[in-house]
Amino acid sequence: MDVRIGIQNSPRELGFETSQSAAEVEQAVAAALSGQAPHLKLSDSKGAVYVVPASALAYVEIGSEESRRIGFVA
Repeated sequence: MDVRIGIQNSPRELGFETSQSAAEVEQAVAAALSGQAPHLKLSDSKGAVYVVPASALAYVEIGSEESRRIGFVA
């Protein structure tokens, strides 16, 4: 699943692929935004961990769980 995180006052975004489900990512984002967690912590499929303060979140885009197709699509 592809995840992109926008950070306030930063021209770049964090983009990575995670093995977590969309529901798990959405639950972590909701907990950070509601104040239950002081930061958003997600890990990618290679084992790297991303920690973003909840107050700095601009947006979180959760992609589809479908794998990308290779080749030509008619």
